[in-house]
Amino acid sequence: MASNSPASPGRSARLPREERRRQLLAAAHHVFVTNGYHAAAMDEIAVTAHVSKPVLYQHFPGKHELYLALLDEHLARLTGQLKRALTTADTNGERVRNSIAAYYEFVARDDQAHRLVFESDLLNDTAVAARLEEFHRAYAEAVGRVIVEDTDLPLDQAVMLGRTLTGLAQVSARYWVQTGGIDQATAVDLISRLAWRGIGGFQRRADDPTGDVTHP
Repeated sequence: MASNSPASPGRSARLPREERRRQLLAAAHHVFVTNGYHAAAMDEIAVTAHVSKPVLYQHFPGKHELYLALLDEHLARLTGQLKRALTTADTNGERVRNSIAAYYEFVARDDQAHRLVFESDLLNDTAVAARLEEFHRAYAEAVGRVIVEDTDLPLDQAVMLGRTLTGLAQVSARYWVQTGGIDQATAVDLISRLAWRGIGGFQRRADDPTGDVTHP
């Protein structure tokens, strides 16, 4: 009869390199979310992954590299969600709603990835801060370009509005998941209304025939 018990550290089955990497990242994610970065130890990550420490170090020189790999993975996933929010909607009201909904979906995930990305005890680390700043900058510029297309605002002002929208979505989503009490759809609707009433109030371009004042 086959055993369902986990393999002992150092005696796990041989896996393809990419599959092993995913296994190690999943174990590190669990340990970082549970303990925080500074309290996490490579020993515990190895035990959680059911591998020996030498196997772990074959893939990652240290826990900092593990953390950065996880951060890159989660930011790429969230970036993909946010890009789809902008490109799959027909109106700006829908783009606002979809963008906010994407943040709420991210923080609602069972794996609590948002804690690793936005609430880590490593946010002041230079490499982490640079990655987060690039994420925020890129999405704010993407939102800003959409705003520029529909208003007479210069790009720098539109990007500032984009950065504000992303901050509103992120902070409200984190508050929502921490406090509970409001269902997700209602929370998204409330914040979408607030955001759209602000952005929708800017004068539209004179050559824009759409008059997109649709409720998000």
